[in-house]
Amino acid sequence: MTRTSIHGYTDRISVAPGERIRFMVSCEDVETYRADIVRLIHGDTNPAGPGFKEEVIDTSVNGEYQGRFQPIRPGSHIIIEDGAERLNLNGAFTLHAFIMPTTPAKGAQGILARWSAERNCGYALVIEDGGRLGLWVGDGEGGVVRVKSDASMRPWVWYSVAASYDPVSRRAILHQEPLVNATNSLLGRAYPVGSASVTETAAANVKPRGHAPFIIAGYATTTPAGEAIAAGHYNGKIERPRVYARALGQDELAALAKSKHVEARDLVTSWDFADGIGPNGIPSDRVTDTSGNGLHGRCVNMPVRAMTGHNWTGREENFTHAPGQYGAIHFHDDDLEDARWELDFELTIPATMRSDVYAARLRSGEAEEYLPFFVRPPKGVATAKILFLAPTATYAAYANEHMAFDGQVVQAIVGHTPIFSDQDLYLNEHVELGLSTYDVHSDLSGVCYSSLRRPIPNMRPKYRHGVTGSLWGFASDLDLIDWLNVEGYRYDVATDEDLHRDGLELLRHYKVVLTGTHPEYYSGAMLDALEAFIAGGGRIMYMGGNGFYWVTSFPPDKPYLIEVRKAESGSRAWQARPGEYYHATSGERGGLWRNRGRAPQKLVGVGFSAEGFDAGSYFRRMPDSFDPKARFIFDGIDDEIIGNFGLVGGGAAGHELDRYDLQLGTPPNALLLAASEGHSDNYLHVVEEVYFMFPGFGGTQDFAVRADMVYFPTSNGGGVFSTGSISWCGSLSHNGYENNVSRLTGNLLTRFAKDEPLPLG
Repeated sequence: MTRTSIHGYTDRISVAPGERIRFMVSCEDVETYRADIVRLIHGDTNPAGPGFKEEVIDTSVNGEYQGRFQPIRPGSHIIIEDGAERLNLNGAFTLHAFIMPTTPAKGAQGILARWSAERNCGYALVIEDGGRLGLWVGDGEGGVVRVKSDASMRPWVWYSVAASYDPVSRRAILHQEPLVNATNSLLGRAYPVGSASVTETAAANVKPRGHAPFIIAGYATTTPAGEAIAAGHYNGKIERPRVYARALGQDELAALAKSKHVEARDLVTSWDFADGIGPNGIPSDRVTDTSGNGLHGRCVNMPVRAMTGHNWTGREENFTHAPGQYGAIHFHDDDLEDARWELDFELTIPATMRSDVYAARLRSGEAEEYLPFFVRPPKGVATAKILFLAPTATYAAYANEHMAFDGQVVQAIVGHTPIFSDQDLYLNEHVELGLSTYDVHSDLSGVCYSSLRRPIPNMRPKYRHGVTGSLWGFASDLDLIDWLNVEGYRYDVATDEDLHRDGLELLRHYKVVLTGTHPEYYSGAMLDALEAFIAGGGRIMYMGGNGFYWVTSFPPDKPYLIEVRKAESGSRAWQARPGEYYHATSGERGGLWRNRGRAPQKLVGVGFSAEGFDAGSYFRRMPDSFDPKARFIFDGIDDEIIGNFGLVGGGAAGHELDRYDLQLGTPPNALLLAASEGHSDNYLHVVEEVYFMFPGFGGTQDFAVRADMVYFPTSNGGGVFSTGSISWCGSLSHNGYENNVSRLTGNLLTRFAKDEPLPLG
């Protein structure tokens, strides 16, 4: 496979007949390309399996298109709505904010700016090279004032920063003062971070009037095409910025640093980033001007809200309980919410298009790209008894992850050298495509937002995961789709976004719901719907491992985006800073669902127990498998060993494993049908259950390092089956689909899809 020079994405991941889906495409050195809508059936090109399978669907958008390059512009900031030009100042002014810079030495970064980089016009409070506070004033005609503080700022330390300029008296003042308490900064009061630094100097009479937009956490620049965009992106927190149309003196700047009263005369704007915090978080991108002048702002590229401010005391960790201590926003130069590309083509889903997994396939010569999407039935309609629930929140969580390149312990975790695909190499070279929730930002803070509105090279059919060396996520779930097609099962498809939005109403039309191989990221609404479905007599087949694990939020108006806060437990690539475990978009505590009383065992009988990536193993039948209630499951199966084969790790029990545990809520009537064995010491017991570190947590020593296959009937004729392993579906196609994994899965699905209730006794 050659590296693709075509990339794209869709505006939505789930679409129903009659609805429109939009496709955005960018090409590098490609003049034209052909687009075809295809139904995706099997995503693995491994010659040991059935091979890649797709079916071209005749639609109105199939055809040739002109290629063009569309740039991506990462970096979060705030644009201020200033139609009345109140911030187009032409005389004295003062800029003030509380800031915590996280990479002060990286180069010029805008804090508060109405500045044009090309014309040297306007005014800006910035961080200069060397981490020093700076003031820029320019008239666009050669008159420029640049003042720089004598003191450098330290990373992850709160400061009050201000610039005052008076062209009449020709004086400029920079005021920079550290604001360290016992909890708010990286360093404490035991370390002398310095005292207030004041730089006062004579300055030329320059009129800063200009036409650039006012930007918080950056400043304006212009593209060759004449488009104004943000540049000079700031890394770190900003809190309570304000602008005066007069030059405050040193005493007043010192008073601002201590949050003391300063006369509001000539106050142009004062932004309160805590405004809007409610019990359900911060539902909007809007930032509020409390001055009365209506200079409200709009966040771009999803900077992180619900962040501790300079006055955080550590006594309250829930931002909804103490909004006044959470008035900060954390900006990053690599944030990306939406690539914001222009439309290339769009498709209205025809009524004849069955519910299934699809993609727009783009080709030009050897270049190839797939833009996946899911067609669900019309709302309130089911065209089958079986629903496949695509774990799109998990796809988003892993979207464009860089672990194979950037994870310092990845090779030790997986037990082998990562194998890079063309997609991995491209991602490493193009960080502008954005990050996953398994990455850290350039300032080493964790990535808590991930979006589907951007090219995602690792969410494609044919993609082999660089870390595990096999299929993962979307491509792995096509193993199940392929098996359903080969075995002749009719099914519908829906996504996590659909389940989060529609809840039980989505599920109640089906007899049985199939999960994907790794439904790790779940919202509370999704869990509620599944639990209600099971309790009401529905049937669930949990076809993977490490499911229902991380608390996940969808912003109310952005179903393409997820929020995750990795807290002080769980297998995590980073951990949120103290006081920042609660989700901005929902107001709920992040971390593991089990730490909020919702262990996966309570829902599906098993929960995350171990992970390893060197080789898969098999299941051995347990005594419960011979219980009369389980007879239908093993119909036609005489083997004691289940799944000692497969395309994912060579066995049906592999990668991430879930176990039966009565102490974590496995229903007492659950049958332990089979358990895996023979795992290596690369498979380790999960960290959330290790309270003291001592030898013995590997697969050859720890009995908890295993996958458990579980079945239990529920009230009202329902039932649950759980494979306990991510690798299970990779074994379905072995030997032309004639194997005990396929037979067992078919026995269950056929019985679960029948109208007759499953016996509870």
